[in-house]
Amino acid sequence: MMRSSPPGAHTRLSSTVVGILLTIGTALGAGACASGEPAAPAGAPAHTGHSALADVRVLAEFDTSAGQNTESIALEPGGGAVVGMIGARQVVRVRADGATEVLATMPVPADGAGTTPVVGHSQVTGVARDHDGTVFFLYAAGRGGLTGIWRLTPGSDDPVLIAPMPADTMPNALVIDRARSRFLVTDSTGGRVWEAPLAGGEPSVWSSDPTLAPSGFFGANGLKVHAGAVWVGNYDLGTIVRVPVESSGASGPAAVYATGLAGIDDFDFTGRDDEILAALNDTSELVGIAADGTHRILLDGDDGLQNTTAVVVLDDTVFISNGALREGNRPALRVARLIDG
Repeated sequence: MMRSSPPGAHTRLSSTVVGILLTIGTALGAGACASGEPAAPAGAPAHTGHSALADVRVLAEFDTSAGQNTESIALEPGGGAVVGMIGARQVVRVRADGATEVLATMPVPADGAGTTPVVGHSQVTGVARDHDGTVFFLYAAGRGGLTGIWRLTPGSDDPVLIAPMPADTMPNALVIDRARSRFLVTDSTGGRVWEAPLAGGEPSVWSSDPTLAPSGFFGANGLKVHAGAVWVGNYDLGTIVRVPVESSGASGPAAVYATGLAGIDDFDFTGRDDEILAALNDTSELVGIAADGTHRILLDGDDGLQNTTAVVVLDDTVFISNGALREGNRPALRVARLIDG
């Protein structure tokens, strides 16, 4: 069920204006059309307090029949990225030219992972990349000894479980919090944020605040560390929650920062104060959230989005993943340019 935004907070760019702003015949536009997905807007009208996206293109497409539904993004130097693939249980590298390489494929548990909370099947979810090229990823398998944080060192195709998590958790988003020498992980079915040492070891619950709890499906989902706080998206409640980090590293009292974000998956800060770009999975939308918490749609299904799962911002470059989990058949990784709205 869709959740509505406060009056005046949720607006859609005029299709007429978007059409006028399309850059027809450019190399980027041609690349998007060649992929079979609609061309995306090359610019956007001015809108105080919000950024916009330009030059949106498809960097790589994946095979949904093989379970390559893109779930998460970790950026690499040179314009590439590492992507977690849900159904395929894979970690995939996407190079700046769109070429792809499977770095790891996780084994299916003997029972087919029917015990994985809520979803009932094993899946690779969050990914993160350290400065030395080491890739970390989450595997939710419904089994002890498989569920948890895995490490994949450069040049290796043999991942190692370094932080086992309980079988009844649903690890979803993964962040390297280097300032505290720890990983942070959302547990979507448990409605919690866990922490674990960067060197590996036993994880513990960092926050189980009620604002992170699910209401039927997933609670805590997307995760970022920003401006002295841990920020968490609650999928079921359509909220972004800010959890301050105390001087000891412990969690402080949580507060809801933004609402009306039905099916929010991953999100990222643009570097422009507390402005956020958020992927709304249920409605196949990418929205911009201003520092005052209001938001507007930047891209949606008319622009080729299908169950949007993740977004990552680096300077003025934005990476967006199409999950195509429940609708459509075009999982993809897109790239766009962030501009003033």
